[in-house]
Amino acid sequence: MSALPVATDALMPMTAIQIDQVRQFVGALESGSQTYWDMVNLGQELSRDLHITPELVILYADAVEDYNPWYEGWRMNTWGIEGESPFGAAIVPPLLVSHFVLSVQFDHTKPFAIGSIHTYHDTELIEPIPVGAKVRITTRAIDKFIKRERRYVRHEVEVTDLGNGTLYMRETRDILSL
Repeated sequence: MSALPVATDALMPMTAIQIDQVRQFVGALESGSQTYWDMVNLGQELSRDLHITPELVILYADAVEDYNPWYEGWRMNTWGIEGESPFGAAIVPPLLVSHFVLSVQFDHTKPFAIGSIHTYHDTELIEPIPVGAKVRITTRAIDKFIKRERRYVRHEVEVTDLGNGTLYMRETRDILSL
């Protein structure tokens, strides 16, 4: 099967980088991508580090329309102020880091896994994350199971501070796989 040319128009303008990314994605699909069930082994652990900058917090809070002054570790033309919240300095919106977990769960060195749906999510918030923190997001595949003839992979997630080891958050997530 040959790849169709990537089309752009006024409704879907794309940069050269975006066009290249789409071509790489389609190429990976054509190369025989595996399902998530096939790609993940029990006990497999992946992690990535994330610096939660004031800019990242602004972008997230704006996107979800959560304008809470507790998250303001910045001021126009004066980036990186301490800010304030009932916990001391400005804090990160509670589920911001959860947004990045999928980028850790999927091994970016492999072709994209086809047919995956996030079906279950349970988050335990342990400590507020201060704006400016550098954290490690770690996912661990803990179970594979079949329910109603559908295959699921369960992950445990931990988010810890790179500097002092504080455990900020834990999650359990299930992904349904074709």
